[in-house]
Amino acid sequence: MLPMTKNYFYSILLLLCCFASPLVAQENKQQPTAAIEELSFYPNPVSNGKIYITSKTSQSKEIAIYDVLGKKVLQASLNVNAKELNVASLSPGVYIIKIKEGEATATRKLIVK
Repeated sequence: MLPMTKNYFYSILLLLCCFASPLVAQENKQQPTAAIEELSFYPNPVSNGKIYITSKTSQSKEIAIYDVLGKKVLQASLNVNAKELNVASLSPGVYIIKIKEGEATATRKLIVK
């Protein structure tokens, strides 16, 4: 090979390696999660300071509520018999509620008036 052709070959090979690495890393990043069957929480928007969370199964639930900046503002656990979550400590606004039940997870928008 000519010296100039050799340099182009190595340059192209280096570029291919650089661009192929992030693609492989992103493939494994997102894994599908199971959805919570027949999940409902109400009322939404919340005006009385309490929300009720129900689903098809009667497992305990881990609840996390985040503000629009992604800061966790409330975390709670609901046992098998509990369906009521007190959110009176939250200021009026828009939040993200993440509900985990066993291996299943759901994320929804929550509005507090």
